[in-house]
Order: sequence, then structure tokens, then C-alpha cells
Amino acid sequence: MNSDHHDKQARIEPVRLGLESQFKFRCHKDISCFTRCCRGISIILTPYDILLMKKRLELTSGQFLALYTVPQLLEKTDLPLVLLKLLDDESRSCPFVRDDGCLVYSDRPTTCRYYPVGVASLSHKEGADDEGFYIMIEEPHCKGFEEDKNWTIREWRRDQGVDVHDEINAGWTDLVVRKRSFPMNIQLTEKAKQLFFMASYDIDRFRDFVLESSFLKRYPMDDQTLEAIKTGDVALLAYGMTWLKSVLFKENNQLSAL
Repeated sequence: MNSDHHDKQARIEPVRLGLESQFKFRCHKDISCFTRCCRGISIILTPYDILLMKKRLELTSGQFLALYTVPQLLEKTDLPLVLLKLLDDESRSCPFVRDDGCLVYSDRPTTCRYYPVGVASLSHKEGADDEGFYIMIEEPHCKGFEEDKNWTIREWRRDQGVDVHDEINAGWTDLVVRKRSFPMNIQLTEKAKQLFFMASYDIDRFRDFVLESSFLKRYPMDDQTLEAIKTGDVALLAYGMTWLKSVLFKENNQLSAL
């Protein structure tokens, strides 16, 4: 899932791109605009982004959320999500950017990996168009488009690791798209929003909720799954999204009364 990653002067090419669409781009430390795209941004963090960065920084999910994120309701869904908290400096910089690059580059957010490609729309994964719907974001300061390196969208996704991110985030994305399909007057309860937030982002608190409350009596699971979620954040995230789907949506894809 992409978010705004450009300033007001950015030109978004209104052309639908698919996986085999080609573009020319390269970013490196010797380019004059290096790290400019890491300032004046708005980045929605995905669940897998949180897992990677909190582990990188040796923080709990709750600590990471408190230090580095700002809560927000996603437009047209009323679902709670988080934005990366920017520094209060003149450039509104990412807290992890330095002049010589990103401090968490190998664990950087999904949106940063996609850039300068944007995802124009999300598709429900059941019967989704495999081609996807991508756009090109061209900021006036960016010199990367002048570099002589050719890509297809498919090659870029693989090279930047967003194919892995999208696969792990698929259950969460599916829930967001499901909720977006409902009229705005059909909303989740506050309890449901809290559960969605916890299972999506505060993974350590969700683990405590599963293992230390009466959760397992209400929602029994097999021993293999239980062992996997005790220590595996990705396994717990996958379980959480499946669980949310069952408690938030009925089989006929209507919202439950939770």
C-alpha cells in the first residue's frame, strides 16, 4: 500500500502502468538530489514495516509506535493506521534519513521501496488483477529519471523487495479493501477498531492478548500454529489477519456486530 511520497509540485503521470511497463531510473549517493525524497513526505506504514523496523531498532511494537508514528484514520474506511512521524525541522525529514543515506535502509518501509513507482489502487486479492495498477511519481527535484538504468515494474518490485512486502501484507490489504467497499455509514465499533489496530500494528501486545487472556478458549488453535505465533511475528501477523477477517466480517462479506 502506497501513500503520498511527494511534494505539491510532484507530477504524477496519469498513465496506468502494469508489471511489464518500462521506465528509466537510478538513485545513488553521487546524485545531486540524494535523500531529497526522504523529506516533506507522508508515509503510511504497513504491518510488515512495523515488524522490520521495531526489530531493527530493538524496540517492542508499542515502543516503536509511541516514538515513531502518528495515528490516523484511513480515508473512506475509518480504519486506524499509522503514519511515520517526521522530524520537526524545516524540511519535515524522515527520522531515519541522514545526508549519506537511510539508517534503516535494508528494513525501510514499503512505500520507500516502491518509490518512484506508486500503487494507484488496491484490489481485493480474491480475483484481483495480477497486472496491478501502478503510476509514476516524478518530483521536480529528482534526477534519478535522467540516469541510464532501465526497469520494468516487475523487475523494480523484485529488486526493491516490495513483492515480499506485498505478499506478507496481503491479508491486511485485503481487510482494508473489504472495508473500503462498504458505505461510509456502515462503520466499525470502537472495540473493532482497537482490535484491528492491535493485530495490525501492536504485534507484541496482540501476542500477549492471544497467549495470556481467555483468547485461546474462545478461539482454539492447533499446536503447530500456536508454536509458530509464540515467537514468529510474521506468523502471528498472518494469523491475526485471518482472525480479524472472521470476527469483523461475516461469511457473506457483511460487517459483524463486534
